[in-house]
Amino acid sequence: MRYIWYIIYNFFLLPIMVFIGIIGVIFNKKIREGFFGRFNTDGGLDDFISSLDRNNQTIYWFHVSSHGEFLQTKPVLIGLKEIEPHIKIIVSFFSPSGYNNIDDNIIDCKIYLPFDFPWLVRKALKTIKPKKLIFAAYDIWPNLIWTAKAMNIPTVLFAAKFKRKTKKLMPLVRSFYQHVYNNFYSIYTITKKDDEKLRLILDKSKNMIIRVLGNPRYDQVNRVSDQYSIEHSKEILNRKKSIILGSMHNEDKKNILDGLMNLLNDNNDIYIIWVPHEPISKNINSVYDYFLDKGYSVKLYSEQNKLGTDHPRIIIVDVVGVLSKIYWNGIIAYIGGGFSTGIHNVMEPAIARLPVIFGPYYDNFQEAIELIDLGGGWSINNNKEFYNIANKLINNENFFLNASEAATDVIHNNIGAATRVVRGIIRD
Repeated sequence: MRYIWYIIYNFFLLPIMVFIGIIGVIFNKKIREGFFGRFNTDGGLDDFISSLDRNNQTIYWFHVSSHGEFLQTKPVLIGLKEIEPHIKIIVSFFSPSGYNNIDDNIIDCKIYLPFDFPWLVRKALKTIKPKKLIFAAYDIWPNLIWTAKAMNIPTVLFAAKFKRKTKKLMPLVRSFYQHVYNNFYSIYTITKKDDEKLRLILDKSKNMIIRVLGNPRYDQVNRVSDQYSIEHSKEILNRKKSIILGSMHNEDKKNILDGLMNLLNDNNDIYIIWVPHEPISKNINSVYDYFLDKGYSVKLYSEQNKLGTDHPRIIIVDVVGVLSKIYWNGIIAYIGGGFSTGIHNVMEPAIARLPVIFGPYYDNFQEAIELIDLGGGWSINNNKEFYNIANKLINNENFFLNASEAATDVIHNNIGAATRVVRGIIRD
């Protein structure tokens, strides 16, 4: 059956993905950038490897999908280099959002993931000769995994998670993923439920190391908050009453904007910091003009000298890379994506002690589920629900403080996963 899936993937599924990708190249700038960026992978690897003394050099190859998965991986990289300071780390990215926005000294070589053709991934593996090939979360590529197994290069998957109603348990789909996952040397899941689903996919695999080690992303947001909060953290009740709207999609705008306007009208001391998911001119101008037409003072983040000085009612963030710090200037967070593709990062506002509100599409995010369970987060379906929760948080101090503490507890209850993953990578 293994060879059947190899044939199906390489002669049917992979060509279909390539065809769709080529169509995407024509119409989508992001896809086009990632597609052509992969043609530089070979040269970048050759230049990096030629600069090393390969007789006395250990290389780990980490693969992440995009920016978010790198942040999840970073505490693992830091921990690994603390224990083995002389190793080299190569990080491959699938998406330009990761490749273009990450410039970190912890990475020794940054590349785009090669196209998943057998001859290309074999060439990359022969060039790198990694001690281990390590995947973060979900972005796994069959030929890369199968080829590494054939070359006796151990592969590791950490922070593995599975949707509540994952299609990977459907008979035909399960058969395919069984023949992919069975080639891993070790898999570390986030939760016990993820572990149970993985074992159902694998059936009776006896040669693999499977452990429940948690999510290193909690360690990352805690580490960043420790660095930032030394100078900037205040008692939350002393902060300006700002609602931070993070990673906003158009669908979020449609489902909370009326409720948001009611909050502004009913609470004269409330301010809004609006952060578009994509800070392009079209999105920024649309929000800017809307609030301006309603008679509110509006400024762009780039025009502000300091968030606490001459604060307009509405600030629209028109730069990237500042959201995690902005949360420390607010009291409540609404996180976008929950009415479309799925919610974005709820951990950064949680560690900043902000109660978190988001849309209904959160089932695949364990941290959101934990926020709801502990009373630090809420899922809303419409404007009215958004208004009711936010208004109660604004005007009921005990309710707000309990929610604030619960949000932070979600992070503190889960830290330590990065250390466990590093230990697994080194010892397993």
